[in-house]
Amino acid sequence: MRLQFLGSGDAFGSGGRFNMCMLVESESTRFLIECGASSLIAMKRFHVSPNSIDTILITHLHADHFGGLPFFILDAQFSKRRSPLTIAGPPGLRLRFPEAMDIFFPESSKITQKFDLRILELEPRVQTLVNGLAVTPYVVSVKHVANSLSFALRVEMDGRVLTYSGDADWCAELAEAAREADLFVCEAYFYEKEIKYHLNLKTLEKHLPEIQPKRLILTHMSNDMLARSNTISYEAAEDGKVVDF
Repeated sequence: MRLQFLGSGDAFGSGGRFNMCMLVESESTRFLIECGASSLIAMKRFHVSPNSIDTILITHLHADHFGGLPFFILDAQFSKRRSPLTIAGPPGLRLRFPEAMDIFFPESSKITQKFDLRILELEPRVQTLVNGLAVTPYVVSVKHVANSLSFALRVEMDGRVLTYSGDADWCAELAEAAREADLFVCEAYFYEKEIKYHLNLKTLEKHLPEIQPKRLILTHMSNDMLARSNTISYEAAEDGKVVDF
């Protein structure tokens, strides 16, 4: 399995990084986890064809995690995409997705695509088969997004387990989602400062014995974390970075 960080940044472009977007490739599929507002630009930057993507998994409905979808869909229409696309995410996705389309590009949600577009709303702790991916969402915040949930995603494919934290409060659900994952991609927004709905490195570090991931990569870092990059012993994401797991 191969993962490339197309975007590894926070909502505010700290360090000049793109919003969160990860490309995962196996022998049978290519999919994205997150599609933040800058993701189409990132895909073009790293020479990734949007039309090669079968599935997009979304953790929560904030612009730096799903705001790239309207651009992705319009690019698909203009490039004459024909292959099916599935977008799966938290409750509220079916409503918020067309609303986002129409806010950014009025009336665009009424355009009929020439490809099959499937929108799935995932249920907490229910494993769902999405184009060959076994996806289990865990609720890591119930207040981070109004009228929706913030998920961590545990994705199983080809005998490998990948977990992504999304934007998370520390909770037992996150430990369960990531336990013994082959790769755990986890936000570390601050080094030790505690704020609502986001993890800091010191809190994560304290709980790592409960998780025991085989490989950990930190992402979604603020300027506070990026300024400490030379002193942190853990592996960190950066835009364009490729990892095999």
